[in-house]
Amino acid sequence: MRILVTGFEPFGGESENAAQLAVAQLPQDWDHPHIELITEILPVDFRTGPAQLRQVIAQVQPDAVICVGEAGGRTAITPELRAGKIAAARIPDESGYQPQRELLDAGPEFLETRLDAAAQVTAIRNLGLPAALSDDAGAFVCNAVFRTVLRDFAGPAGFIHLPAVRTRGAAKVGAETDPDSASSPAQNEHNWTIAELARGLQAAVLQTASNFIYFSDQPDR
Repeated sequence: MRILVTGFEPFGGESENAAQLAVAQLPQDWDHPHIELITEILPVDFRTGPAQLRQVIAQVQPDAVICVGEAGGRTAITPELRAGKIAAARIPDESGYQPQRELLDAGPEFLETRLDAAAQVTAIRNLGLPAALSDDAGAFVCNAVFRTVLRDFAGPAGFIHLPAVRTRGAAKVGAETDPDSASSPAQNEHNWTIAELARGLQAAVLQTASNFIYFSDQPDR
C-alpha cells in the first residue's frame, strides 16, 4: 500500500518546523517494503497549502493520507479527531493572508477523521512517548489542510499535531492551534527530540497501515 505523509515549511520568520523535520526523517528510517511511504512538505498558506496537497494526492494516488503539523501549546503527539470549517489566524500565513473567522466551505461544522486516532495514540504510547487525542485542530493552516484532505480525498485520512520542537532554542511560533494554551493535552513534560517525534509518527503510520490491510483482507459481507 501507499501512504502519503505531509508536513509544513517553517513560518512566521522561523527557520524550522517540527513537522517538516520529523516528516523528513521518516524515509531515512523506513524499512517496510510492503508499505510505500511518500512524503511532501506543504507551505503554511491557506490557499497554496491545500492546493499543493490536492495536487500531490492526484499525482501519487495514495491509499491513505496523514497530514502533520506543529502546535506550540502541546507537549504530546496529538492525533486530531475532527477538522472545523472556520479559518482564523493569530498571525498572517506565509503569503500575508490573515483570515478572521471566515468559512472554509459550506459543509458541516466538523468533519471527522477517517483514521483510528485512539489506536494511533496507543501505538505511540507503547514506545514510551506522550500522546493524547485532540478534538481541536485550531483554525490556522493546519486545520485548513486537515479539512481539505477529509473533504477532497475519499480514502483513510487524518491529521497529527506535534509539539513545536526545535533543534536549537525554543519555538517563537506554533501556538496558532492553541492560542490560549494555559494547559496541554500531555500529562507531563517530555524533553522531546526530532528523532522521537519521527519515531512517534512512524508508529502512527504503521498503525494506519495495519488497520487498512486488516480491513482490506476481510471477506465481503
